[in-house]
Amino acid sequence: MEVQDTNRVRDRKSTEIYQRERTPKRVSRIDGAISAAFLSSAIGCLVIGMMTTGAVISEGLKNMLNWWGPAGPLTGKTGIGVAAWLISWFILHSLWKNREEINFGRIFTATLVLIGIGFALTFPPVFEAFE
Repeated sequence: MEVQDTNRVRDRKSTEIYQRERTPKRVSRIDGAISAAFLSSAIGCLVIGMMTTGAVISEGLKNMLNWWGPAGPLTGKTGIGVAAWLISWFILHSLWKNREEINFGRIFTATLVLIGIGFALTFPPVFEAFE
């Protein structure tokens, strides 16, 4: 058999040309580094939501989060959220960077759940319910 192009094959003993069965090559590898980035971003969002609600519940936490007077506790809420994101990203990336067998479906579901909870905790009717 000689290959004439990528789709057609000619048999040397006959003049018959037939289509070669091709299976598409699909790359579907989601590795640990990507999973770590997804999950760590959700952890950062959750921490910001927790700090927002916590500042309403606790006057001491609200005062502790007031890093810069004109912005109030917003600076501390976002600062701690960014720190949580970076720390969790560093830890998860270090643990998962060489793993190829990550269940990305579960990681993605956990990411959506944590972002949803974090967002809900920053929604005024939710955190005002704790006042």
